[in-house]
Amino acid sequence: MNSKIVIVSPAHPLRGGIATSTERLAVELQKTGHSVSIYSYSLQYPAFLFPGKTQFTSDPAPLGSDGHPLNIVTCINSVNPLSWFTTGLKIAAEQPEQVIVRFWLPFMGPALGTLLRVVRARMRTRVTGLVDNIIPHEKRPGDRLFAKYFTGACDDFLVMSKSVGEEIRLFSDKPVVFSPHPLYDNYGELLDKHSARQILGIPAEARIALFFGFIRHYKGLDIFLRALAEAPHVHALVAGECYEDWAPYQQIIDENSLHDRVHVVSDFIPSSQVSQYFSAADIVVQPYRSATQSGISQIAYHFGLPMIVSNTGGLPEIVTDKVSGYVVNPDEKSVSEALNDFFENDRGDTMRRGVQQEKERFTWDKMVRRLTGKAAKSDLLPQPE
Repeated sequence: MNSKIVIVSPAHPLRGGIATSTERLAVELQKTGHSVSIYSYSLQYPAFLFPGKTQFTSDPAPLGSDGHPLNIVTCINSVNPLSWFTTGLKIAAEQPEQVIVRFWLPFMGPALGTLLRVVRARMRTRVTGLVDNIIPHEKRPGDRLFAKYFTGACDDFLVMSKSVGEEIRLFSDKPVVFSPHPLYDNYGELLDKHSARQILGIPAEARIALFFGFIRHYKGLDIFLRALAEAPHVHALVAGECYEDWAPYQQIIDENSLHDRVHVVSDFIPSSQVSQYFSAADIVVQPYRSATQSGISQIAYHFGLPMIVSNTGGLPEIVTDKVSGYVVNPDEKSVSEALNDFFENDRGDTMRRGVQQEKERFTWDKMVRRLTGKAAKSDLLPQPE
């Protein structure tokens, strides 16, 4: 019997991968007959935690599987305890059979842990933590305390990389299910490559490697730029808002005379334009110094693009080396060798076929089954000894 499900997560008009994937999850839950509400944030980050230009998107409100706008309730203020209590009461009033809570930053632990305890004080319901990260890439005081407070309010967890599942074991011995991040299949269809390059003003015949998404040190854009010096026939398309000082990256470009081969769009890319960048590229590069799972990989899978990823976190779980791309060390030598091998040996067609084969692992219906209690024993991560 299908049920009422509440998702607590960023959602429209907030922007970003978590909001987009939550909306896509809600649509899939609706397709299977569930009634879904999303409780989102009126204030997600205070200014000191958000280095970007804006937290909001100009994209239209997302539609559900019935063609009507998704039911998104904007009410959680991450720094206002009164909103945590009132949101908990609103959720409890809906009497959901399950509450699914996105957790990606310990800063949200007090808000989420409190509103979940309010819900549970009013009714019995299953609370599932859908955990993107439990220990952040950039650590701050209180991270572990806040994460433990959140995990204590959950009955079970779903993670999209096994490394996050292992980290949850630092805080909880409750069941943890592993389900890889599904495809981002809501960014439109693949465009003609030459047309996409014309739109973006990129040379039609260039060998294009794409670095996509917001820019921070741990994502390794500097590694990619230095690798270009050893891959002299490759162009870089860098698309995403820089969340830190751009000067060190510009210095690498200047020192290596990369001006003609590095094409930068230093802004947040609206959903309606994402297809242009992936359609213009030959391969996607993710030289991350640290990682859990990556939504960028799942956009690449959707558009049929091979990837170069670091052998860190959950990335090797997503990309199969020499099949759907390359799994390399996060250093310029390894990245340049992969770039040269891909282009000099014409690996594109073979690896695109590998991408098509591999993408079958990343369907939304598999995640929905695992989230709603239909996980196989093989999906459960080991309990702590």
